[in-house]
Amino acid sequence: MKIAVDGMGGDFAPDSVIQGCVDAVKEFNIDVIITGPEDLILQKLSLYDYPKNKIKVVDANEVISPNEEPVKALKKKKDSSLVKALNLVKSGEADAVLSAGSTGALMAGATLLIGRIKGIKRVALAPIMPGKKSPFMIVDAGANVDCKPLYLLQFALMGKIYFENILKTVNPSIGLVNIGAEEEKGNELAKETHKLLKKTDFNFIGNVEPRDVPSGETNVVVCDGFVGNTILKTYEGVASTIFGMLKEEIMSSFKNKLGGLLLKSVFNKFKKDFDYTEYGGSAFLGAQGIVIKAHGSSNAKAIKNAIKQALVCYDNKVIDKIKSEIEKLDIDNNENL
Repeated sequence: MKIAVDGMGGDFAPDSVIQGCVDAVKEFNIDVIITGPEDLILQKLSLYDYPKNKIKVVDANEVISPNEEPVKALKKKKDSSLVKALNLVKSGEADAVLSAGSTGALMAGATLLIGRIKGIKRVALAPIMPGKKSPFMIVDAGANVDCKPLYLLQFALMGKIYFENILKTVNPSIGLVNIGAEEEKGNELAKETHKLLKKTDFNFIGNVEPRDVPSGETNVVVCDGFVGNTILKTYEGVASTIFGMLKEEIMSSFKNKLGGLLLKSVFNKFKKDFDYTEYGGSAFLGAQGIVIKAHGSSNAKAIKNAIKQALVCYDNKVIDKIKSEIEKLDIDNNENL
């Protein structure tokens, strides 16, 4: 597999991106194309020992920042590291693209430059999150704030395929986020989507309340992007707050420090279980190519694992499986749904 990596995307670019790419090349034996200022990228690469034929640099002298309007930025900054990386997938020179930069610009690029799979109405962001029982996926987590029932049905299908192949889960459970478990609960979008999902052969378990999402009992959690992004950011905020409060409490007295030392292995395991770098990135499902969004604050480990996620997606032909299954979906693709 050959992956194009936005060398200037993310809070710690290009250093963490370059180190992550070097680590990935050595561990996974893949080919990487890093986009960014050629002189700078080559200078940084010279500090590492790696198979030189495995990393290529494509010169790009502009950067799209997170606060820019995505579509305008794509059109205006054609010499940006992100646009150059996206175009490598569009032209077939790369099999996947990874960026820790602007989520909006990457999504717009996945749709406008790479293009959607035929029949897919919207590209959806699908992060894998740590749960109490097991990891779970939220789809959509922010790409589409206004949705129709058909979109959510397709999100469920794509999430199912991705979860089966990336987390090796047979017949993953699918749940619809709602304000209550009862079938008649929720707004019209939730009610109509529930009807559609019941008609499929998916392992649809019905409505899932937000408080039950973190348990990981449901493998793929389906919702519109507004709800999904709210769940995602609340989840991240609560986790960060709890870790912060716990650390402050442990450091507040000698007795607490001693107790913390005795429980160090427990805390380390807990922290590892909730470490986003273990999953690396979130996939944009529905694009013609493999598109992975890494967290803006990704370190080298996160970049390496995001590349691994792209590799697993490539090896398991996830894009081809989505193309095949979307044609089989026994639902009238009426745009009004």
